[in-house]
Amino acid sequence: MYKKLQERIGYHFHDPSLLDQALTHSSYANEHAGSRLASNERLEFLGDAVLELSSSEFLFEKYPDHPEGELTKLRASIVCEPSLADVAEGIHLAGYLKLGKGEEATGGRKRPSIISDALEALIGAIYLDGGFADAKEFVRRFVMADIEKRKLFYDSKTILQEVVQQRNLSPLRYELAGEEGPEHDRMFTVRVWVGEQCFGSGTGHSKKAAEQRAAYEAILALQEGDPGCI
Repeated sequence: MYKKLQERIGYHFHDPSLLDQALTHSSYANEHAGSRLASNERLEFLGDAVLELSSSEFLFEKYPDHPEGELTKLRASIVCEPSLADVAEGIHLAGYLKLGKGEEATGGRKRPSIISDALEALIGAIYLDGGFADAKEFVRRFVMADIEKRKLFYDSKTILQEVVQQRNLSPLRYELAGEEGPEHDRMFTVRVWVGEQCFGSGTGHSKKAAEQRAAYEAILALQEGDPGCI
């Protein structure tokens, strides 16, 4: 059922039910309560702990001269929600998620919080199925790859501001482009402008999160010399 996904991540489950659970959102489990399906929330809890230890060990080894404060900030940038969602997108995880009808209808498959949680659940499932070594290998291969890119997710707004100032570009501003979803699960879309040119857009459960994502897209667009949105 998940053959292509397992090939993509380079890990094949001995117990496929663990992978199935990792991809089952609570909205789907609630709609199928009679079948006793378990959501991925417990696996997410476990995966979060495995991710923290794996990433900490990796950074501890890679940066022997970094003090504790710098390592903590670097780890935070790598395991933050936008960064994990980016990793999940890279392995096309969203396409395999089991979502409830309501969550599906409101765009849950594209929601960073849902995709990043599923990635953590996947890490937890690999840990239970194959042990810490296999889970750590997954983290190192996918989450810890391209650290310089991952750093941008942590405080993209500050980094973008610095880039704009260094290049003496036009004033920077953020524009709320849209809102959707119920009050308890609101999604915001923000665009970032440099002068009269839009360079990035982002979505998030808060305006701040959407601004960070938009800033990240704008940084990439400025690096490539192309606008990030129209």
